[in-house]
Amino acid sequence: MAEQHEKALVPQIRFTGFTDPWEQRKLGELCSFSKGCGYSKNDLRDQGTPIILYGRLYTNYETQIHSVDTFVKPLENSVYSEGGEVIIPASGETAEDISIASVVEKPGIILGGDLNVITSSADIDPVFLALELSYGKPHFDLAKRAQGKSVVHIHNEDIANVFFGHPNIAEQRRIGAFFDRLDSLITLHQRKYDKLCVLKKSMLDKMFPKGGSLYPEIRFAGFTDPWEQRKLGELCSFSKGCGYSKNDLRDQGTPIILYGRLYTNYETQIHSVDTFVKPLENSVYSEGGEVIIPASGETAEDISIASVVEKPGIILGGDLNVITSSADIDPVFLALELSYGKPHFDLAKRAQGKSVVHIHNEDIANVFFGHPNIAEQRRIGAFFDRLDSLITLHQRKLELLRNIKKSMLDKMFV
Repeated sequence: MAEQHEKALVPQIRFTGFTDPWEQRKLGELCSFSKGCGYSKNDLRDQGTPIILYGRLYTNYETQIHSVDTFVKPLENSVYSEGGEVIIPASGETAEDISIASVVEKPGIILGGDLNVITSSADIDPVFLALELSYGKPHFDLAKRAQGKSVVHIHNEDIANVFFGHPNIAEQRRIGAFFDRLDSLITLHQRKYDKLCVLKKSMLDKMFPKGGSLYPEIRFAGFTDPWEQRKLGELCSFSKGCGYSKNDLRDQGTPIILYGRLYTNYETQIHSVDTFVKPLENSVYSEGGEVIIPASGETAEDISIASVVEKPGIILGGDLNVITSSADIDPVFLALELSYGKPHFDLAKRAQGKSVVHIHNEDIANVFFGHPNIAEQRRIGAFFDRLDSLITLHQRKLELLRNIKKSMLDKMFV
């Protein structure tokens, strides 16, 4: 790619070989416009003719619609795609939601009512058109033209009057192909991430006993003994974090964990901390291996969640219940079962309060806790630690690819 900065109608980054300034014209001079017809969610069937309803556009955010999994029984006046149309919702909850465009890749798809349908001329690539309408200057111009309060509307006349910047068709196609490849990578990692999350949920359900059973559905080979049930107060000791709030945070200092992190990050193990404070004399520091649970939060489900503080020397902020397990209980296993097993639901029932709910150490100490021997606990903990590492890996790749896409959209359009 070669960078260009001299002219107002030249993007910041371009593919090598393209130097001409972009042209600006109203979309009405470059495209023709029509509407989808009829149908609502109530018309959907398990099988029939594939259909796109307007709501899909502002829930999926696809530049190209490659496949459709919603179907209807077709009516006589149905409008069918020929392939290559650009569609924009005609109504929605917010102007930002509906000033978003997608290309209907295949012919024979019914285009439902409340869809503006744009057919571009030979000089405009549909993928490039959808990208600029969704992310470029026309997106913001369209949002300004949206009318309404509880429901906002965009009409074909609004779209036709928006100014649209574009290079020659060859450059448009290069830009479209670049973002198509980027979207494919994002979709790939999203699917891997989703599959791993589903796998984790399934394994958590099967590797911890249900109800009053002392045997999980799935176990590692070699482990057959029933799990033991005891109150946590017989297996662990309990203490509290001390002081500090968000207002005490600094750019540098001693690392600290505040209670809110636990019900926003949902980490079984806290490997690193990027929040800091100036330490006070009465600060409580981790020794490594403590299990922490929020003492308060908005909902019982939020605060009956546990994490292991892996490293020593981390300040444990106020509103944290701190659990130190005995040698017979693995901290990672303890955090997993408190977060996802039967003790999680028992703890949630013990939470008290309305606008703010609370869990005390006495509540945690009185919860019954099922556990196998320490060797099996460690195998279970290691399995989920590996699974969490894979989930985090794909989550980070997703964030990186989305940031790259955002940056490139900003720099490759005028």
